[in-house]
Amino acid sequence: MARLFLGIESSCDDTAAAIVSDDRRILSSVVANQASLHMAFGGIVPEIAARAHAEMLDITVEAALNEAGICVSDVDAVAVTAGPGLIGGVLSGVMCARGIATGLGKPLLGVNHLAGHALTPRLTDDVAFPYLLLLVSGGHCQLLIVSGPDDFQRLGGTLDDSPGEAFDKTARALGLPGPGGPAVEGEAASGDPERFRFPRPLLDRSDCNMSFSGLKTALIRARDALVSESGGLSTTDRADLCAGFQAAVTEILTEKTARAIETYLSLNPRTAIIAVAGGVAANAEVRAGLDAVAERNGVGFVAPPAALCTDNAAMISWAGIELDRIANPGLVPLVARPRWPLDTSQPALLGSGGKGAKA
Repeated sequence: MARLFLGIESSCDDTAAAIVSDDRRILSSVVANQASLHMAFGGIVPEIAARAHAEMLDITVEAALNEAGICVSDVDAVAVTAGPGLIGGVLSGVMCARGIATGLGKPLLGVNHLAGHALTPRLTDDVAFPYLLLLVSGGHCQLLIVSGPDDFQRLGGTLDDSPGEAFDKTARALGLPGPGGPAVEGEAASGDPERFRFPRPLLDRSDCNMSFSGLKTALIRARDALVSESGGLSTTDRADLCAGFQAAVTEILTEKTARAIETYLSLNPRTAIIAVAGGVAANAEVRAGLDAVAERNGVGFVAPPAALCTDNAAMISWAGIELDRIANPGLVPLVARPRWPLDTSQPALLGSGGKGAKA
């Protein structure tokens, strides 16, 4: 009989709960978005996010149970995001999950939010280990070889902004509503990607590291030049800026992924697969570019449905299922962490300090 895992996610601005079975069935996936609470501030306010999570977690869990048609006593284990993320939100989720698991007398598993994204292709497509993954979320961008539920080898990543951050900053710079990724993609659909040829940072280097901060700066300079010349931005200007920016991001991601393939294929995987996960993986142009790279190199390509690319609890449930198969959860201390790199064997790409390495 299939075991049922309750997943809880609260690492950023989405409060989510889901019920997933260990035979890959998503019985429910509920996401409560906080966008309206943060809209006036131009970004996510951690204190507001944490308070909203505390108010919504029990409601979201109840909704997930109802959607799945089960009682809380039917749950076999609880999985919760224990980091990385905004610590107030992470703590809210951990405390909620701990209370439920303790009350039920069931196992509790702490999940790395990034591992949730990274393992999603196994939930949706039963991808075999090892596979090459481009993880592109709101705060992270990494190329990883995924060899197990807790075995990640980082081949490269961003040295500054993530693509998600760059999309958000571009949207704000152009007066577009959040979230930035869908807004910029929507504008780019009617734009000319050739009008503005933005830089492709680090493509002159043979490694798999990336940079997006200078790309965002170049867009702002192009915007300012248009405003200075014409007194403002036309609808066409805005669409062309978005199209040029999106084309640059896509080329960086696809070219660096192509460079990672040689290292990946040297492992002689049984079934060679490139997968993409994280919020930016919902971008249609990025998906198309990666699909083309995979086809040119004779490997398969997997992109989860858009709803499972953005933050959700189904991926946390599934990561908990994967971890439960290889370890005794009672031996792993569950600690809320603001930072939690997937590959701890390599030097940090992004800042360390008191909070630890980001990636």
